[in-house]
Amino acid sequence: MASVLESREWYMTAYAPQGIPNSDHLKLRTVSISLADDSIPKQHVVLETLFFSVDPFIRSRINGIGDGLYFPCFNLNEVIQVFGIGRVIRSKDSNYAEGDMVIIPFCPLAEYCVVPSQMIVRKVDPEGISLPEYLSLLGVPGFAAWVGISVIGDPKPGSNVFISAAAGGVGMYAGQLAKLKGCRVIGSVGSDDKVKLIKEEFGYDDAFNYNKETDFDAALTKYFPNGIDLYLDNVGGKMLEAVLNHVNQYAKIPVCGMISDYNKVWKERDGVRNLLNIVGKEVTMQGYMVGSYLDRFENFVKEMESYSKQGKITSKHKFYHGIDSFLDSLASLFTSSNLGKVVIQIK
Repeated sequence: MASVLESREWYMTAYAPQGIPNSDHLKLRTVSISLADDSIPKQHVVLETLFFSVDPFIRSRINGIGDGLYFPCFNLNEVIQVFGIGRVIRSKDSNYAEGDMVIIPFCPLAEYCVVPSQMIVRKVDPEGISLPEYLSLLGVPGFAAWVGISVIGDPKPGSNVFISAAAGGVGMYAGQLAKLKGCRVIGSVGSDDKVKLIKEEFGYDDAFNYNKETDFDAALTKYFPNGIDLYLDNVGGKMLEAVLNHVNQYAKIPVCGMISDYNKVWKERDGVRNLLNIVGKEVTMQGYMVGSYLDRFENFVKEMESYSKQGKITSKHKFYHGIDSFLDSLASLFTSSNLGKVVIQIK
């Protein structure tokens, strides 16, 4: 390997308060990374990146506003960071050797990078669970689904559960977890292919295409004649409003995200007009961030690894290839084109 590597990386040139970010806001540049021993700081490693997770919350770090999810925005002219997996190619930390596969929650979106070893959360064994599963099943989407269903929602067997964005990174696991708890589970998705996917591969009892059944209130009347006990909200807006007309007494609504609002400034977002239903039905509606549940992460990993090894939970990934594909992969999150978790494969 050459003593100096050329690495392409994505950086912010301008914020995008509304609309889908594009090349006016995010650009590629090439930087040089020296592998000389005296160029690598102590307690740092050099990584060759392999996979990156593309998640909807990234959008909130590009808006320059800081509302909604309240993630800190990326700094202009600095490389952006996402959840990634890399191979150690140089190390100045005795805990990591060349060849180790590692997970970094805030990994520079680059082909190669030098990072403090304290940013690494764990080594992974590629011979066990496949590497992309650490970005999905055992990553942020799986953890978000587990917290929403198993911790906050905690449904009883026989409960009527509704999942929006049911074919996405969070939704595909949320529905499967609810089924494992003995619930009746319905999902909303954006295409007929996704309806088929979540019923045949993820075990949903039924599903509807919200682009066809556009009267959400009528759709929920049809699919939930006995009301909704638990709604995992990934969408917000008009779907949330429709759900509130169908909630049962003491229903729970864990709010994982509201992707319908991510590309809008707050004054242009859909308001929910029937929030009073929360009072009369004594509904518990709770937003959550997975970072507040890190004390439960080991429990989550053990449970999900067990389900995976037993074949009780399955995953679906949509792969984009090469560092160049980031803009396309990010834009795809806001369409109905993806089946499953969006991942960039670099190598």
